[in-house]
Amino acid sequence: MTRPLTGRTAVVTGASRGIGLAIAARLAADGARVCLTARHPDELEAAVAALPVGSAVGVAGAADDPAHRAETLDRVVAEFEGIDILINNAGINPVYGPLAGLDLAAARKILEVNVVSTLAWTQEALARGLGAGVHGGSVVNLSSVTGAVASPGIGWYGVTKAAVSHLTETLAVELAPRVRVNAVAPAVVKTRFARALYEGREDEVAAGYPLARLGEPEDVAGAVAFLVGEDAAWITGQVLTLDGGLLSAGGAA
Repeated sequence: MTRPLTGRTAVVTGASRGIGLAIAARLAADGARVCLTARHPDELEAAVAALPVGSAVGVAGAADDPAHRAETLDRVVAEFEGIDILINNAGINPVYGPLAGLDLAAARKILEVNVVSTLAWTQEALARGLGAGVHGGSVVNLSSVTGAVASPGIGWYGVTKAAVSHLTETLAVELAPRVRVNAVAPAVVKTRFARALYEGREDEVAAGYPLARLGEPEDVAGAVAFLVGEDAAWITGQVLTLDGGLLSAGGAA
């Protein structure tokens, strides 16, 4: 059988490990040609090498660097002759604590990477033909359950992810019908990025989830693959919560 994303090209930001790499691997397995981006060249090279030969390329750089965005998307257009799918996965959260004591320079940096860069990648992909192909275009942004409920200690991260969710809904209206825009909002997923939220007490944290486990990167990758595929052709402007039932049980990340 033909793989569902054969003939399509995807860009996945923040893809050297964790959720981003799982998404890139799933899209490649489904037939897409994938460009991975990340800050660290060595980790990115290893990530590309782990995917099927010829299915992926990598471009190292920071998600909030305009020159890196231009280099990445220009290379995708040159090598793959277009772009069909954009996964805005890159995000940071280098602070922990109450908002009253939040360093404002750090707050601006988190906002720049998590929100402004999500918009910037989308703008630049559109300028290079996202949505112009026969399949149209699809954007999936990485939000978080922290954008829906207060999450002590990581409140500013939640504020930025709430902005990502609203940005997703707004772009979906503005870019229809040629480009669909959706988001996924995970709870705690077992990655290096989130390990401070569960390391050393995973069973205790998982006990608050009705499905009795934390998320795996592949859980998010599967949802993203659905949203960019033909089975989701009538879905746009949605923020799909991936939380093992956590919010329904009254929990928070």
